[in-house]
Amino acid sequence: MSIELSNESGVDVPIELVLDAAKFAIGTMDVHPGAELSVIFVDLDTMADLHMKWMDLPGPTDVMSFPMDELTPGGGRPDSPDPGPATLGDIVLCPEFAAAQAKEAKHSFEHELAVLTVHGVLHLLGYDHAEPDEEREMFGLQNDILERWYDDRRRRDIEQRMTDRDSKLLRNIGFDERS
Repeated sequence: MSIELSNESGVDVPIELVLDAAKFAIGTMDVHPGAELSVIFVDLDTMADLHMKWMDLPGPTDVMSFPMDELTPGGGRPDSPDPGPATLGDIVLCPEFAAAQAKEAKHSFEHELAVLTVHGVLHLLGYDHAEPDEEREMFGLQNDILERWYDDRRRRDIEQRMTDRDSKLLRNIGFDERS
């Protein structure tokens, strides 16, 4: 999986967190591992321009998705025909807008970016929330992916702490890993 990131927003963003959330969402949705994704961070004015141009809505928004190739979940199953790698599309995020939303929702900026990243990936895969049934499906899936992602991050963090502890112990008793 290839993810290209570009920060044109002027705001410091947690790049690794966004990459991790995007990779997890794409993997969870069983998209071909060779798929390509672009994530672009833009300022409020640029997002407002994109929002007007593509949605005919005034003002900035938090996230916009621009699908490229037609991909559907399940493309990575061993019994499915191999569609080969494809370009998933572009996710455009506005960190300034996301920061304001996070403050209003009383959660972290990092959490808001993770939510918007997963939301953007789901839009690229054809999910929408224009109708109540679609909204229930998309937001239910989004919440499930985020919950599983946080669980996976906690597990990886514990494993890393254990590895670090074991390495330190081995060094302290003379079994240096570099030997």
